[in-house]
Amino acid sequence: MKTKSLIHHHVVIGTLGAGAALFLAGHAQAQNLFVSDYFAGQIYEYTPGGVPSTFASESYGYDFSGLAFNSAGNLFAAATSTGAIYKYTSGGVPSTFATGLNGPYALAFNSSGNLFEADDSGGNVYEFTPGGTRSTFASGLEQPWGLAFNTAGNLFVSDFQSGDIYKYTGGTQSVFASGLNGPSGLAFNSAGDLFVSDTLSGDILEYTPGGGQSTFATGLSFPEGLAFNSAGDLFVADSHSGNVYEYTPGGVQSTFASGLDYPFELAFAPVPEPSTLALLAAGASAMALRLRRKK
Repeated sequence: MKTKSLIHHHVVIGTLGAGAALFLAGHAQAQNLFVSDYFAGQIYEYTPGGVPSTFASESYGYDFSGLAFNSAGNLFAAATSTGAIYKYTSGGVPSTFATGLNGPYALAFNSSGNLFEADDSGGNVYEFTPGGTRSTFASGLEQPWGLAFNTAGNLFVSDFQSGDIYKYTGGTQSVFASGLNGPSGLAFNSAGDLFVSDTLSGDILEYTPGGGQSTFATGLSFPEGLAFNSAGDLFVADSHSGNVYEYTPGGVQSTFASGLDYPFELAFAPVPEPSTLALLAAGASAMALRLRRKK
């Protein structure tokens, strides 16, 4: 297994002078995209420029599905074939976080650091504390395939089989949208609009916080995982085509990655906290100042 750092920093010394801090702070905001290739049993890492590398490659028959980062930068990956959730450090070191699940698919963290998992075959949504203690958050679903939290802390769950999207507020369930054709991937943009992969129709749907629906993109073969980068571009894993597409906020499509076996879920590595960026920038400024004094 080849491992890579989730966030790469380049420090240019000498000629940048006082501009070094600005360069470093801006470059640190770049996010690498992680893609689970379901049938290949791989997790790939892509730089913002689209350069791929293999982050995790398992020989145990894992079918990697859901991906989610915690605030510490550890990547959690669901594996449907083993019924487990694996945790990877930023350096790619794996460990087993949870076992005994029945078709784990989507993963999502809430603001408290608890991990939520959509159990496809079991029809449940489970909640795990950071220490791995499991409880049942929701049950009685037909085929939960997607999870996403809005900024208010409400959990949204797509039910592929029923065609519904459910909203959970403090554990209370309501129907947010219905009549969809195989909803799976869910993601919120910065404005609070919910984007949904309507898998069997090949569409990406957009919902306002009040539930108003519009079509954001069409013509996909089997869209599943969704993720927004920090610039507001939407990335879509189109499983049957083997491609990952990128959409600008205005809906302009481009191909970000191609040639995968079955791209399933997407997750962006978290950007550094502002305090971390400030420390990095301050260090670069101090280095530039020392260099100028030595001249």
